[in-house]
Amino acid sequence: MRMKSPRSLLLGLLSMIVLGFLYYSSGRLSLRGQRSLYDEQGFLLKLNGKLPLELRYKYGNLSEGACKPGYAAAKMTAIYPKFNKLAPMFLDQNFKRFSKISDYFPPFGIKSQEKIISIILSATNSYGLGEQLDSLSCRRCIIVGNGGILSNKSLGRRIDEFDVLTRLNKAPVKGYERDVGSKTTMRITYPEGAIQQAESYETESLFVLSAFKGLDFKWLRHMVFNERLQSTDGFWTSVAQNVPREPGSMRILNPYFIQEAAFRLIGLPHNSGRMGRGNIPTLGAVAITMALHNCDEVAVAGFGYNMSTPHAPLHYYEKIRMSAIKESWTHNISKEKEFLIKLVKAGVIQDLTEGICERGC
Repeated sequence: MRMKSPRSLLLGLLSMIVLGFLYYSSGRLSLRGQRSLYDEQGFLLKLNGKLPLELRYKYGNLSEGACKPGYAAAKMTAIYPKFNKLAPMFLDQNFKRFSKISDYFPPFGIKSQEKIISIILSATNSYGLGEQLDSLSCRRCIIVGNGGILSNKSLGRRIDEFDVLTRLNKAPVKGYERDVGSKTTMRITYPEGAIQQAESYETESLFVLSAFKGLDFKWLRHMVFNERLQSTDGFWTSVAQNVPREPGSMRILNPYFIQEAAFRLIGLPHNSGRMGRGNIPTLGAVAITMALHNCDEVAVAGFGYNMSTPHAPLHYYEKIRMSAIKESWTHNISKEKEFLIKLVKAGVIQDLTEGICERGC
């Protein structure tokens, strides 16, 4: 057998090196091109409201106006492939099974609060929306924000058409029904944001705590057991002394939604998993995240701050102006707005008051 010359061997080796380099480079370029399709949070860069082909086929045959099962999650997954719909709205007696919240202190988890949460949940003994809403095969949900943009829009009747209607903090209903609707399925709040006058509560709705600190769970325990607060030390302003709800109408919002909104969807600083400067999402963003995981169609109203109109009302129920907004220590409004614009632009959520995209999406 004739041996190849050293020159031939060298040329062959060089050829293999060149081919290997070209293969490796093409792979790197391909991966780089693939990565460039998505932003740093994992959202598709080129967003539009068009349905992917598979979704057009799935929903194209439904009659006009029919609720679309799984629609919000499907559209969310189309623009954010990391999305998975595995988190229930509220904590139940088996809350310790959620590993994603067990390793974090409030507001991103339940670490060090397990005992008091178990006590609260044993008293409420209810962990869903209620038999009628829990049995729906398709749920339409709306998050009603508190923005002044709701004023004089006459959206009340349209808002009331949704199956699940979520309100935030102390935003009133009575006297504003024409613009904000009259129904309330749940009111999500924290101690400092809760309604303080018992007569201002709706006659029927779920009271849902979104806990931002360990002290919030202690406050809820007092509300559930109708015990008087001995001290309000540790709260940044006055808090309600009583919540006119039976224990069976009280819930604890799954803190996973605060964690996911902050670190995955909006991209706020992690700060070793603790509350820090600019890493807390607003309650509105948290409620939207909750709805994406638990509703088939999601809409919002009363969202969006237009800083170019400083004399516009900040909230629909008071005379404070837009100019009153100061830089927040806890929130990052600009990054949060980028997240909400993505959802509206891609048609994941519907914005009834069109305040999120000031200049159109």
